[in-house]
Amino acid sequence: MKFVVIAAFFAAALATPAAAQSIGGHYKVAGTNFDGAPYSGEADIALTSQTTCEIKWTTGSTESSGICMRNDDSFAAGYVIGDKIGLVIYKLMADGTLNGLWTIAGQEGNGTEVLTPG
Repeated sequence: MKFVVIAAFFAAALATPAAAQSIGGHYKVAGTNFDGAPYSGEADIALTSQTTCEIKWTTGSTESSGICMRNDDSFAAGYVIGDKIGLVIYKLMADGTLNGLWTIAGQEGNGTEVLTPG
């Protein structure tokens, strides 16, 4: 019995690095602009290390890209959209969904965004 408990502990410990890598992939995007108007699209996250990545969004005819980083259940990305710089901060949920708030430099307020794996 003691062996089973120890084996389960080590299996759980070994699953942690895999979870760190699981953030990469394709996502469906659903968000709101500063004025509350909804938007949707797709995002792709490509891992560059265990905690860093590159991200690209396509929402309607707009494309933006940037760099991103994960720290536990926090996930942040700096991005360029046109000639402006933006920032989005997400919380990684247990189901793999990323719930976030975003802003653009020089503009007041924020939008919301949810990335759903798939």
